[in-house]
Amino acid sequence: MTLELVLICCSPCIAGEGDPKASMKITFSKQRIIVDYPIFDPPNAPEHGRFICKYPELPDYEPCSQHDDRGCWLKPKNPKSKKPTYNIYTDYENVWPKGVTRKYTLDVTNETLYPDGCRNDEGKVFNGQYPGPWIEACWGDDIEVTVRNHLPCNGTSIHWHGLRQYNSNEYDGVNAVTQCPIAPGETYTYKFHARQYGTSWYHSHYSLQYPDGMAGPLTIHGPSSGGYDTAKDPILMTDWNQRSAFEDWAWSLGRARPKMSSILLNGHGVAPPDIDTCEDRRPTKLHTLSFQKGVRYLLYLINTSVDTTFVFSIDGHNLTVIESDFVPIEPYTNTSVLVGIGQRYHVVVEANPWAPTEDENYWIRTVPATQCGDFRYPYTIENATTGIVRYGRSTADPSSKPNDFAIKCSDETYSSLKPILKWQIPESPIDDTMDVNIVTPASGPYYPSNLARWQMYKSPLWLNFSDPTLLSLEGTSTNWTAELSVTTKPYVKRDQWVELLITGPGGTSFAAHPIHLHGHDFALLAQDDEPYRPETAVLKRDNPPRRDVALLPINGYLIIAFKVDNPGVWLMHCHIAWHASSGLAMQILENTDRIKFHDKPELKRTCRKWNKWFNGKQRVRDGCLAWKEFQDDSGI
Repeated sequence: MTLELVLICCSPCIAGEGDPKASMKITFSKQRIIVDYPIFDPPNAPEHGRFICKYPELPDYEPCSQHDDRGCWLKPKNPKSKKPTYNIYTDYENVWPKGVTRKYTLDVTNETLYPDGCRNDEGKVFNGQYPGPWIEACWGDDIEVTVRNHLPCNGTSIHWHGLRQYNSNEYDGVNAVTQCPIAPGETYTYKFHARQYGTSWYHSHYSLQYPDGMAGPLTIHGPSSGGYDTAKDPILMTDWNQRSAFEDWAWSLGRARPKMSSILLNGHGVAPPDIDTCEDRRPTKLHTLSFQKGVRYLLYLINTSVDTTFVFSIDGHNLTVIESDFVPIEPYTNTSVLVGIGQRYHVVVEANPWAPTEDENYWIRTVPATQCGDFRYPYTIENATTGIVRYGRSTADPSSKPNDFAIKCSDETYSSLKPILKWQIPESPIDDTMDVNIVTPASGPYYPSNLARWQMYKSPLWLNFSDPTLLSLEGTSTNWTAELSVTTKPYVKRDQWVELLITGPGGTSFAAHPIHLHGHDFALLAQDDEPYRPETAVLKRDNPPRRDVALLPINGYLIIAFKVDNPGVWLMHCHIAWHASSGLAMQILENTDRIKFHDKPELKRTCRKWNKWFNGKQRVRDGCLAWKEFQDDSGI
């Protein structure tokens, strides 16, 4: 006898576990429970098994990932079916499986933190922890995240780094661009779709909050281009200081950029012994991974730094890279991986060290790339030992030696990044040129007004929290003030391509810049550390590397291309936090007459609440204004 029931999940539901309105058809047969649609542990979820994928609208499908072939995700149960298989070759820009709705809540609070053993009284975190909680979804899911701001003196907005926000520009989470900040005591819910898959992070886009701890991992589980057995939790690498980035920034105005103190993996590190900014030092431990010999582990590498490109390695082990940013690539193997700020890599590590040690312990190293960061303490290949891989029970420090690798300030080798899903970029002229340099604006709202600032386009960016660009489009001509750093593309038709040349003019750009574009994956047509010369530049249009962050080399250039298929106001900026605060950013207005709003009244309500708080007495309560001006940076 078979009994069929339809169950409906009613409140309360566990945050992140799916849509409370989704029905589930279950069959009870001889004490076996049979679900009539795909429901499974994603193969790239870690061993804890706390997360499952659900596809209630695909009853004719089954999961198809295998240990040695992770490229298949869902396939029809009937091999003769003409329905599509969802796999590594699926055009995820246009096709994806329909999943469920994942709901999360993030509470933003001030906390005292000791990540490197030194006290930082100005930590700003999600849900009382640093890094923030892991937000997980499966390919094709919808995601809703409610953010509740409990900070007494700051607004906030949360950006979902690398997610395209296709036709959901209002949820990109950039205050003064797509929304007003969420005022203290207020709430805002972000809603977006996971058509991409892979690993990224979420972080505050309000001034310098993310360097103070407002960052966390985000993974969309899906197919992979390389085989593995199991996965580990995401690894967030970052630089760190013992005082607030807001304080560092205020100190730096008119001086050199702040120096960083420590290196953390997943919020754990040890401050150098002679750091003079360390107070109330406490014991702390390095991040540790447990390996079992012969097992292939998938690692998620995420650089959430303020100012540093890292070279990641594990002594005695090779790393096979299978994904860069949200783009699966043809696997390649190296002894280290260069990870720029905002960049992510999926790497597979086979637990079979080629330089075994007696204690079976191995250092994880995150070495600052030369000229891609600035520390008070001289970190080198030898001493940037920031984590440990252990095979046994030994708790001793590893005796392993570093692998042989370079620490040049660059991205991973251009020719190594070969996307599985190939793009062909048509011939088209360069639409705009952005010269990254330092200028002293003659006028504008900048504070202080007499300082040299980083610039990408027309003028250093300076935004008005109360007047987000997205809500300023109605009835607006092209008369944007210079400090808004706006470029419009009214002449570019939908689905055509735009090419941008970004240069670091010789002698003026004495730093490399990780350039991040919101709203798009871009094709990286060229990347060179020599000055741009049109007669010698070679552009790769046949399946070029594709990502959302690329390093502009010192005095070199980038040529990127993106398809005009996502109407909105999209920020492009350097992801060095100090440079973004200085104004190294611009806004791209894309087919603004086609922007789709999902809840415009809620956007306007958020602005009313912000303006009420900002213009009220709350913002000047004791401690809210540590210096003269409330806004002393670009706002992002």
